[in-house]
Amino acid sequence: MSTRISELEDLVRPLRSAIVAFSGGVDSSLVAAVAARSLGRRTLAVTAVSPALASGELDGARGVARAIGIAHRTITTEELAREGYRRNDEQRCYHCKTELYDRLLDLAGREGYAAVLSGANADDAGDWRPGLRAAAEHGVRHPLLEAGVGKAEVRELAHELGVPSAEKPASPCLASRLPYGTPVDPAVLRRVDRAEGALKSLGYRVLRVRHYGDLGRVELAGDELPRALAEPEPVLEAVRGAGYAEAEIDPTPFRSGSLNRALFARRLPVA
Repeated sequence: MSTRISELEDLVRPLRSAIVAFSGGVDSSLVAAVAARSLGRRTLAVTAVSPALASGELDGARGVARAIGIAHRTITTEELAREGYRRNDEQRCYHCKTELYDRLLDLAGREGYAAVLSGANADDAGDWRPGLRAAAEHGVRHPLLEAGVGKAEVRELAHELGVPSAEKPASPCLASRLPYGTPVDPAVLRRVDRAEGALKSLGYRVLRVRHYGDLGRVELAGDELPRALAEPEPVLEAVRGAGYAEAEIDPTPFRSGSLNRALFARRLPVA
């Protein structure tokens, strides 16, 4: 086993027991796999279920948990009951993670788990991540971030441990498809989810449907975009069929965090 895996295990083992905030994505899955190796039955993977969770993600998380041999449970979170989250300003993720970590720490306290772990990695430190502030306020540990493990290495280590989600595309919460300032509403989240599900049924893997009122704008990965531009109508019809009056395909390849970059651009001083 690589020295990096051993390093991560050495970070986790002294905790004695832990809950892993577990989405089933590659980051949290790697942390869960390391925790299972280090702590055995004294660890638990917990997936939060809310209207912001995309269809299929819960089933995927359950499958990954079974494959890596960690106990798995779900909790219900109510971030939509928090006005700050519904307002969807630049602190939305802070309110979301505050809700999550409140629930996980409550569970840890009731059942005797010593720590809560997240899948934040070293690359997250260079992006807009208000959720890290919520984590700091709750004492949440980030083994990947603490060890300096970035996204590319996360996937390498996940392959090494046989984690099924090693190549899974990132799938952040559905609210991330709404530009900052657009209120988060369950009906809107369902519409985004339907549109993305329809595109996945057409064979597209890495995608986002950005919500702009009546317009659904499709972002696709660079290797999938040429197909959509050559045959746009099935893509556009899939989005309209999900409830959007208008649909369009962004001609530039998908890049994670595009709405965050727009936020930073608005903050730049005028020359």
